[in-house]
Amino acid sequence: MKTARLVETVIGQLTDHFQIEKVHARDCLHLNHCFIRKILAYTMGTFLNRILGNSILYFDDLVLT
Repeated sequence: MKTARLVETVIGQLTDHFQIEKVHARDCLHLNHCFIRKILAYTMGTFLNRILGNSILYFDDLVLT
């Protein structure tokens, strides 16, 4: 996968799954923590997908409904 397409896919997933464009924070410290938690959750999802042998960008199998 080309780098530009991979970056666009990751940004799309962050906005869709984690609502990264809608962060309600009172100040810069809370805003920073919100971004860190969302990016950490994304990183853990890619790590779990790699362990399970799935594509690292496919999160639908990790979510239990």
